[in-house]
Order: sequence, then structure tokens, then C-alpha cells
Amino acid sequence: MSTTTTALPSTRFKLVSYQEADSEVKAIYEETMQVLQLPFVLNWFKCQGSNATLLRGNWAKLRATLIEGQVPNVLKQLIIYNVSKERGCEYCAHAHGLFADSMSKMISDDPDFRVTENLDSPALPNSYKSAIQLVTKAALNSEELTNYDFEKLLEEGFTEEEVQELMAQADLVNMLNTLATISGIKIDNELTEAEF
Repeated sequence: MSTTTTALPSTRFKLVSYQEADSEVKAIYEETMQVLQLPFVLNWFKCQGSNATLLRGNWAKLRATLIEGQVPNVLKQLIIYNVSKERGCEYCAHAHGLFADSMSKMISDDPDFRVTENLDSPALPNSYKSAIQLVTKAALNSEELTNYDFEKLLEEGFTEEEVQELMAQADLVNMLNTLATISGIKIDNELTEAEF
């Protein structure tokens, strides 16, 4: 019996860099950087870089659910941050926390205000607080949702279309967290160093 051990890779899936990517994957990478306004490819995409079909489908879902639509992006980022934090997905909590905090000025004029540190702040609209609470419930315990939960969102001023969009965040964050966790990706150095 050998006592030699083989070191496990830092991630379970190869992180395919932009330089290593084939032309199809490069095109998707370029679109992610353009849409997300980042000068680099996130590890969440790189860990899918060896499977263009999977990458294309997951990027389309993320773009349609998180980037497009009527619900403000800062609220969507806060939902993903909160669910990820509750679930213990370090990569998504860190990344989406950074994105949400970069939009803190949409919530408060205070230059030191970090929205992720102030989810109970009076500066955060009650409609946002309700949406964060109920979509977190949908993502973590969907069987506990009631008609009252949906009515509450409508009473907060969300349209039926926006309620559907909010609930789609529950599905999206579950996909984001699952892939980040099973792949073993770590937070991007470029993301922690970025200035938004």
C-alpha cells in the first residue's frame, strides 16, 4: 500500500482561461465581460469553459434573469448575496456582495454605506426588504411559500411580472450556488481588487 498521496486540484473543474478557450467559448467570455462590464472572466464562467453548451445555456439564464428585466439589479444582487450567505456559498456571497456594495449609492448618499452590511437600514426600501426575505424563503424553503407571500409583494408595489422575475432569482441563485460549490471555485483575485 502506497503512502504517497496525490494533491487534489484547487477546483474540481478545470478553469479555462480566456487564452486557452476555443473560439466558441471565447465569444461567450467576451459577451460576459461586456455585459458585466468587467475586464476579466469570472471563475464561475471559467469553470464551465471546457463545455461550451453548458456555458452558453448558463450564461443565457444568468443574463436573462439577473441582468435583464424590470427589477432593479441592486435588488437582484442583494437577493443572491443574502441567499448565498444563508446557504454558506462563499464564492457567490462574496462576488454578489461586491456587486451589490458597488451599487450602494443607489440606496444611500453616505459614501461609507455598504448595503450588504445594512440590510435592515431605514435607507433600504421596505419593498426591497420584503423581496429579499421572501425570495430567500423561496430559494431555501420553497414549500413554505404561501399565497400571502405573493400578496405581500404585490402590496409592496411589485407588478405580477416583477414578482415572477423576483421568484426567478430563487431558481437562479440555486443554480449559481450549486455550481460554485460543487466546482470548488475560489473568489477571483481580479474581483477583490476591482474598483467599482
